[in-house]
Amino acid sequence: MVPRLQLAVAAALFSTGGVVIKLASLDAWQVAGMRSVVAAMFFAAIFRVGRAAFTWRSAAAGAAYAATMLGFVVANKLTTAANSIFLQYTAPLYVALLAPRLLGETRRRHDVVVCVLIAVGLALFLIGGDPVLATAPNPVLGNAIAAADGLFWAFTLLSIRWLGGDRDQLAGSLILGNVFAAAVSAPLAFPVHAGPVDVAAVLYLGIIQIGVAYLFTTAGMRRVPTLEASILLLMEPVLSAVLAWLVYGELPGAASIAGASLVMVAAVVKSSGDARVRIRE
Repeated sequence: MVPRLQLAVAAALFSTGGVVIKLASLDAWQVAGMRSVVAAMFFAAIFRVGRAAFTWRSAAAGAAYAATMLGFVVANKLTTAANSIFLQYTAPLYVALLAPRLLGETRRRHDVVVCVLIAVGLALFLIGGDPVLATAPNPVLGNAIAAADGLFWAFTLLSIRWLGGDRDQLAGSLILGNVFAAAVSAPLAFPVHAGPVDVAAVLYLGIIQIGVAYLFTTAGMRRVPTLEASILLLMEPVLSAVLAWLVYGELPGAASIAGASLVMVAAVVKSSGDARVRIRE
C-alpha cells in the first residue's frame, strides 16, 4: 500500500506545476531558471555531488531533461495547463518511432495502435482552436511548443534507458539538467522583480514539485509493477487539468479534450501492452 501511495502522492505533486507556474507573476524564463537553480541545489544535497557521475552521457541526458523543463514552463505560460501536460504525454509516439533506431529495441505490434491514437490526438490539439484566456494568451503557439516538448520528453526517457541502471549517472543527469536549464534561462531572465508570492512559488516548484515528487516516484517504482505504476502516474495530467479548471477556470476546447482522451487511452494501451510482452519474455 505504501509504495502505491508514494506514486499517487508523486502524481499529485507533479500535477500542481501548471497551476503554480501560472500563479507566479514572473515570465516563463524567470520561472524556469529560478526553479531549476532551486532544484539543482536540492538534488545536489540529496544525492551528494561527489557521488553523482558527471560524464558526457549524463550531460546528454541532462540536456534532454533541460529542454523538457524549459518547454513545459514556456508552453504553460501560453496555453492551458491541461494542454501543456497532455501534449507532453505524446512522448510514447516518438519513443516508439525512435527506440528501434537509437537503442536497437524491437517495435511491438501494439506500438502501431499507440502511434495512431497519439497522432490523431496530437492533430486534434493542434487544430482545436482553443479560446484565448487570461492564463492562456496564445494557445496556438503554446500548443505547438507543448507538442515539441513531448519530443523532448521522449528523448529524456530514451536517455534514461540509455544510461541503464547507473544511479550515479542518473543523479548526474538530474543535476546537470537543472544547471543547463538555469544557464539557458539566465540571459533572458533579468531583471528579476520577484515578490513574496513569486519566491514562494519558485521554492515550491524546485523543492516540492520537482525534487520531492521525483523522490516519491523513484521510491514507489522500486516495488510497484510497471503497468500499475504507469496508470497511477496518469493521475498527473488529469489532476493538472482539474486544478487549472478549479483555480483559473481554464477549459480547453472540445477538440483538445478529445485529443487528451486519445492520448490517455494510448498511454494505457502502451503500458498494458508492454507489461504483457514482459510477462511472455
